[in-house]
Amino acid sequence: MRLSTDTFLAMIRRPSDNDTLGGRIWRARDAMNLSVQELADRLGVRSDTISAWERDRSEPRTSRLFTLAGVLGVSPAWLIAGIGEAPKDDLSNSVAGQLRDQLAQVKKLHEQTGKAISALEMEINRVLQDI
Repeated sequence: MRLSTDTFLAMIRRPSDNDTLGGRIWRARDAMNLSVQELADRLGVRSDTISAWERDRSEPRTSRLFTLAGVLGVSPAWLIAGIGEAPKDDLSNSVAGQLRDQLAQVKKLHEQTGKAISALEMEINRVLQDI
């Protein structure tokens, strides 16, 4: 695949992922909900090999890297250099959903607290008028 100069420059100027190769392998594997053993089985390597890659203790050969990118559903450019689209992380969506639920609950509690404060103020004023 050949890229035009403009396309290549646009890719370089795009903010890149500052993680390491091993970190990107781990993130992509996690986004696919694959265990180390499952990924190793798909690639035909030992799970120790995957673990070493993810810990940046070794790197996959070029041919294996392209296969790895395909299995993980990411581009080789992202896997190698963090250029391009990162895998979609279901965890971030579920965390955001949980945070939204918590925010809604806190807002509801805040509203209830405001009503309780108003009721208490009215009761205090009523008691003070009776004295």
